[in-house]
Amino acid sequence: MLRELLMIVFVTCCTLGSQLLVKYSVNRIAGRESVPSGVDWLLAAMTSPGVIGAILIQGIGFTVWVVVVSRVKLGVAFAISGAFFYILVALASWYFYGERLAPLQWMGIVLVSVGVLMISMLGKAA
Repeated sequence: MLRELLMIVFVTCCTLGSQLLVKYSVNRIAGRESVPSGVDWLLAAMTSPGVIGAILIQGIGFTVWVVVVSRVKLGVAFAISGAFFYILVALASWYFYGERLAPLQWMGIVLVSVGVLMISMLGKAA
């Protein structure tokens, strides 16, 4: 199970990395002197090297995810990934983008993450 857990963490980190890269890329587009709008904005985002890189990273993560769900129950794998993801994305958004969460928001993230893990890992099979 340790190997599968490490794969789940890898997939979660791929998802996190791709989301951070998308955020960085669209922030760069929004920071341009003449900001595109409508279809032009969408084309700029779709052809951005950062967005393309994010898609590639997500593709690698998806490939590993296919292996994970062939070995672990989907509900358990998804709950573990989600619990890690909520916490990691909040930390990474704070670190890289200066986004702040109130203490109650942090508490909510922790409670949701712990609850999801408890339901998936401690629940009895039907």
